[in-house]
Amino acid sequence: MMELRDYDNAHIKFRNSLKFTMLPILSWDFYASNYEEIKNLDEDYNSLLSLVSTNSWNIDTSILDRKLRTEKNIVVVTDTHLNIVFATKNMWNMSQYRPDEIVGKNPKMFQGDLTSNSTLNIVSKAVKEKNPFEVTVVNYRKDGTTYNCKIQGEPVFDYNGKVVNFIAFEKEVA
Repeated sequence: MMELRDYDNAHIKFRNSLKFTMLPILSWDFYASNYEEIKNLDEDYNSLLSLVSTNSWNIDTSILDRKLRTEKNIVVVTDTHLNIVFATKNMWNMSQYRPDEIVGKNPKMFQGDLTSNSTLNIVSKAVKEKNPFEVTVVNYRKDGTTYNCKIQGEPVFDYNGKVVNFIAFEKEVA
């Protein structure tokens, strides 16, 4: 009988340590969609941590965590030739593209006739000079409709001070 009490106590301790609450079955579809979002954010964050490790990024990972999980930004990472090497799954919500559809392509794929050349020049200059930038640009979804995209971009340096990637935190704005 003592073993069961130990088990019960361990189970209670475990349940109390969880950061979510059990929901009634009537709200299962809400719970399931929230679960999927959290699962995707966790997978994306772990993929970003893998990039941090593989490319020896000299970056505060708590910023990545905040930008992705708290602020719900879309994260796009390019190599130094500006080819997309990573995009978060929430990219679909803004652009109607899945990450696997854009990896290997240039972010110019989102541009079109209404995209401001002066805004693109600001981005181009910042990238060439390896400086951070913040702009709002008219981008195009997969179906051709436009959206305003706020982009906070910056170079990512390794521990030797060499630029190894560029990272952009993006959000659709009104």
